[in-house]
Amino acid sequence: MSHFTRIKTRLVNKNYLLQALKDLGFQPLVGNLKIRGYKGRKVQVEVRIRTKNRGYDIGFKKSGKAYELVADWYGIKDIDADLLMSKVQQRYAYHAVLNRMSEQGFEIVEQQSGKDRTIRLTVRRTVV
Repeated sequence: MSHFTRIKTRLVNKNYLLQALKDLGFQPLVGNLKIRGYKGRKVQVEVRIRTKNRGYDIGFKKSGKAYELVADWYGIKDIDADLLMSKVQQRYAYHAVLNRMSEQGFEIVEQQSGKDRTIRLTVRRTVV
């Protein structure tokens, strides 16, 4: 019996995903990888992050156009799946917005982070 859970996401850009994971303190590995779970079972993923839980990893695998979060949460005691996804999605969106603003000629003038985890950006368009 597999304990691996797959959580669908709307994350489609690998670079933004990797940047988000790095922002959260993870050191993601990329490639044709496998994550570990209950009784040494393994599942194929494209992005893997190690956990402090011996024998258990977290991964991201492309499913259609988007990535899905894959893990055997049975053995991961120190990371809440919903909280992790919330943080990853916020950092992913942050990098997507920065990239889009840069493409349109904007630059960040000010950035503020609220106690409620909101991020407020003040931008200015560079006129050439």
